[in-house]
Amino acid sequence: MSAKMSVVLSQEHAAPHWGKNALLSFSDSVATIHLSGSQNSDLIQKAARKLDAQGVQDISLEGTLWDLESIWSFHQGYRGPKKKNSLSWSELTFEGVSELEARIKATEFTREIINKTAEEVAPRQLATMAAEFIKSVAPEGTVTARIVKDKDLLAEDWQGIYAVGRGSERTSAMLQLDFNPTGDDNAPVFACLVGKGITFDSGGYSLKPSGMMTAMKADMGGSGTITGGLGLAILRGLNKRVKLILCCAENMVSGRALKLGDIITYKNGKTVEIMNTDAEGRLVLADGLIYASEQNPELIIDCATLTGAAKNALGNDYHALMSFDNELSSQALKVAKEESEGLWALPLDEFHRGMLPSNFADLSNISSGDYSPGASTAAAFLSYFVSDYKKGWLHFDCAATYRKSATDKWAAGATGVGVRSIAGLLLQQANK
Repeated sequence: MSAKMSVVLSQEHAAPHWGKNALLSFSDSVATIHLSGSQNSDLIQKAARKLDAQGVQDISLEGTLWDLESIWSFHQGYRGPKKKNSLSWSELTFEGVSELEARIKATEFTREIINKTAEEVAPRQLATMAAEFIKSVAPEGTVTARIVKDKDLLAEDWQGIYAVGRGSERTSAMLQLDFNPTGDDNAPVFACLVGKGITFDSGGYSLKPSGMMTAMKADMGGSGTITGGLGLAILRGLNKRVKLILCCAENMVSGRALKLGDIITYKNGKTVEIMNTDAEGRLVLADGLIYASEQNPELIIDCATLTGAAKNALGNDYHALMSFDNELSSQALKVAKEESEGLWALPLDEFHRGMLPSNFADLSNISSGDYSPGASTAAAFLSYFVSDYKKGWLHFDCAATYRKSATDKWAAGATGVGVRSIAGLLLQQANK
């Protein structure tokens, strides 16, 4: 028997002895996925997950029914965080080979960097690795990157990133990356992409319990996702100028750490009282959104693993979308559906901006009152740092970024969900 297992698709039901409506059947070194008359991507992803869970480590996709979407679905389910699997489809002929390769390259970057430990990915390393990835997929000479770090953050008035990260021995950093394929140094900036890059989140003095802290190496998932999205858009042919801004820090406890009652004065003049040090993502994103607004882009997208409220509302299957721009929000939801990714709109209204009162500053970093809509008020907080928050700004609260345990479709760890939606939206808006 060959060490490599062949996997084929079939529109026929499995033989009865495999069980009623069996998804998989086996013969020698061949596994058959039974789709029962439909090219169902979920079924293919579930079959791939089953094969990985059974320890099958070397697979070749064969047969005539495989196409771009079915191979992509299999790859999504088969890929695991330990990276022990080998998957090939070299004998297949299908349309969309370059698109498949682009998706895999972009999402592999996203999944791998999110799955890495906080020891491997400190704030400066996150900024550096993201810049290196974008340079690797962009045409030569189209990318410049600047990393502002440590005390230079204070010198340039990026107070939020510095304040959140000052309790850690690992210095904070802000990536300011410029992808400019136009050849014109004075070309307008079409879009700014802002990512939350908290490489580990202990909660600070508002300390998380251990069970809530085990996945906090993934609190930079917004940065990983939005970087992957830009990379995929570039691989798909993005031809407008885009700036990527990653706000990177480690939220730790020490004698220098941010304290309850501290007040941050931001570059745009807004003052924020810290009433919960575990609501730190919005504090670093504020700097990124101020910088993005300074570029006068048509479009600003921020991406963050920001609130437990979004995860409680949507689980691990959808990212939450919030925006004051209803037309743009509708377009984002449509693109996500076309890209077969989960994205769901949560409410964001003007009254949410009034739910962040402080006795000592312009804003508190958390909302007050019973049954506070935490995802909506977090987005409302961010709106104070976007110069024109009612037009051209989208906020992704990334609930689907990371799974603590495996499901019937996904391995444990990072998913890469959102990469395709961001890329698709960038291209749609750029080509209007």
